[in-house]
Amino acid sequence: MLSCDICGETVTSEPDMKAHLLVVHMENEVICPFCKLSGVNYDEMCFHIETAHFEQNTLEERNLDTTQYGTLNNKDNSLQSTVGVNLSIHSACASNHPKGSAQSLPEDTLKHNEVYSENLSESRKFLKSRGKQSGLSEMKESIYETMYSPPECPFCGKIEEYGQDMETHVKTKHASLLDTPLKDCDQPFYDCPMCGLICTNYDILQEHVDLHLEESNIRQGMDRVQCSSDLELAHQLQREEDSKRRSEESRQEMEEFQKLQRQYGLDNSGGYKQQQLRNMEIEVNKGRMLPSEFHRRKADMMESLALGTDDGKTKTSGIIEALQRYYQNAATDVRRVWLSAVVDHFHSSLGDKGWGCGYRNFQMLLSSLLQNDAYDDCLKGMSVPCIPKIQSMIEDAWKEGFDPQGASQLNNKLQGTKAWIGACEVYTLLTSLRVKCRIIDFHKSTGPSGTHPRLFEWILNYYSSEREGNPKVVCTSKPPIYLQHQGHSRTIVGIEERKNRTLCLLIFDPGCPSREMQKLLKQDIEASGLKQLRKFVGNLKHKQYQIVAVEGALSSEEKVARRQASQVFTAEKIP
Repeated sequence: MLSCDICGETVTSEPDMKAHLLVVHMENEVICPFCKLSGVNYDEMCFHIETAHFEQNTLEERNLDTTQYGTLNNKDNSLQSTVGVNLSIHSACASNHPKGSAQSLPEDTLKHNEVYSENLSESRKFLKSRGKQSGLSEMKESIYETMYSPPECPFCGKIEEYGQDMETHVKTKHASLLDTPLKDCDQPFYDCPMCGLICTNYDILQEHVDLHLEESNIRQGMDRVQCSSDLELAHQLQREEDSKRRSEESRQEMEEFQKLQRQYGLDNSGGYKQQQLRNMEIEVNKGRMLPSEFHRRKADMMESLALGTDDGKTKTSGIIEALQRYYQNAATDVRRVWLSAVVDHFHSSLGDKGWGCGYRNFQMLLSSLLQNDAYDDCLKGMSVPCIPKIQSMIEDAWKEGFDPQGASQLNNKLQGTKAWIGACEVYTLLTSLRVKCRIIDFHKSTGPSGTHPRLFEWILNYYSSEREGNPKVVCTSKPPIYLQHQGHSRTIVGIEERKNRTLCLLIFDPGCPSREMQKLLKQDIEASGLKQLRKFVGNLKHKQYQIVAVEGALSSEEKVARRQASQVFTAEKIP
């Protein structure tokens, strides 16, 4: 077997080699791939290309590398390029396709280039052996192998023997591809919807888009993690703020509750007895009470508590009679006056100062009933009780079933406390004693500036119902009226009708000391002395008022009915 030194082709015999050299190499005219020079031998053509077309050859090689129509061999770093018609065709393709790249060229073209590169590799081996014999440089070997490698069609892969034939083949068979712009080629192109990258392979585009989506998902996941972390932090801060707010509200509520407990005597600080002893000790320490007086009053108090009766030290009697004489002999500015039945005034002592007004008003009311024969049957054998006894009597009424709601509000306990009582407790106690009474609630003002003229009208009708004739002073048999408003209670003992037709209530206040009330017992009462009793419409401006009015005695059956009614009791309201 013989191998051609020029092209490396293998033949079986020497005659065949001679024929091969004659036909393939001697008769085949060598043509310059740049300027079409011909009629020279191989060495002269190599010299011509090296001297005349060195820069152009280098530029063409770079263009081929850029458009991936040639490859760079990393082992020997030798330049490879295509010449002849292949170079012309590739240059035309590069000029017609300015965006030409491995991503935008037809897939068949890339395949043919790979085949062509393999052919060049085989030719390089032959040219290197020839270069050793001829002494040419490495550049000449590269040009030689480029010039004499078999030309292959970059579109269909067909191999032609001569370069002119390949150029003719391309121009006739693939002219449309050469003249057609890249965007008008039959090869489909796909644009990335996210970054605009152009791809010729749908699978590659899909992978590219998946990378976008994966990156987006990662970013969104990080955003969600950050958002979730921020949201959890916000929730935690909100929970801490809510807990702090609830704690503060609970603390404030507890403080308010404790304040109310102290105000209404439910703070377990002791009752009447403890306060009386403590205040007397203070008086002794301040020098306002002798020790002997302290022990004497203490003994009297203990005796009173044991008997359950009031010691009478805060009582003032005879005021109603003194008022009757005054209105008959003086009070020229009064047209008419109605007075209740006889009643004693009771004022607060050291033992109940600040909370005992309700008990003192009950003592006033009861003192009037005890002097009225109409109530002898239900109050037989009674005397005015002391405050601890009144507390015990109310607790007994609760045990009978009266006013369970009120009992619950006061923890079913009054003895040993400073708990306030109001209209409901007075009603409960009187009903348990079989005294007929009712509560009237003036729950809103009925006059200008928050006044209650309807209250005055009701009191007038209550006392004037027993009117006989037309006297100036009417002494009725009606008991006094218990008057309650926020924070205090008093006792109404009469009502005046002035010359100008205005009304004025006469009120006993348990906060008024006995020395002031005793001034009314003088023979010649001055008008200024009644100032502490008189209350005009403009003087009563509390938001709400309640009164307890006594209307007679109850039978045992009526008492039972009232007890049942008190379990769902509501006060009668004046619209």
